[in-house]
Amino acid sequence: MSEPAALHAVPRHPRAWAVGALVLHLAVALAWWRLGWQWGLGLLMALHLAFVWGTLRPGSRLFGPVRCRFPTAQREVWLTIDDGPSAETPAILDLLDRHGARATFFLVGERAQARPDLVHAIATRGHGIGNHSQTHPQARFWALGPRAMRREILDCQRALAALTGTPPRWFRAVVGHANPFVHAPLREAGLSRLAWSARGYDAVESDSARITAAIARDLAPGAIVLLHEAAPHGRSVEIIAAVLGELDRAGYRAVVPEG
Repeated sequence: MSEPAALHAVPRHPRAWAVGALVLHLAVALAWWRLGWQWGLGLLMALHLAFVWGTLRPGSRLFGPVRCRFPTAQREVWLTIDDGPSAETPAILDLLDRHGARATFFLVGERAQARPDLVHAIATRGHGIGNHSQTHPQARFWALGPRAMRREILDCQRALAALTGTPPRWFRAVVGHANPFVHAPLREAGLSRLAWSARGYDAVESDSARITAAIARDLAPGAIVLLHEAAPHGRSVEIIAAVLGELDRAGYRAVVPEG
């Protein structure tokens, strides 16, 4: 398999988890019957905890493929910026230009529809655009059922495709949470899920030095860096500037991988 094909992995069997869950629950029922309720209850709790872990852990592959790094032998990282577009987008684009950096902006559909000029600016200045749900329901994304999840993903996909003329190829789960119902609409839309390997919790942390230090610890060829725009603390532009400075200092180039 070629490198681009391996990088972009659309879920092949997005409902396989249901078959696995049925088989495992039957095994738990058998253990309950043969070994007693103590064993059965313990196994049932372990099984359900595994499902919770698979939902809440951003890099979990329990329900489908997810990319946390990209293959490269060069000192390159993939800079990803979530939650836009916003009033900060123009300043961020100027920063990226000054550093010769490229990034993928994971956009919220309704925000993109409200600021189409910024979506066009991101695309025309050579950056990638990814799907980050239609409304960004961060408090309940992990618990959405199949219909609501499908709407969040496919409505955003249609909105971004209409604005740019090209449907996104990458999806970033809200808060990184991907429950069992995420991967079926990803397959329908031809999307691949992208997580990250380096972050500084900049959506809530406002100290650029601490954020930069946390990201620097996880820098390596092929790292995927998570950043945000328009965080409530109002320092996102300053933080992105600091991270770009650290990448320059460490000799890393911010690229958007092909594939």
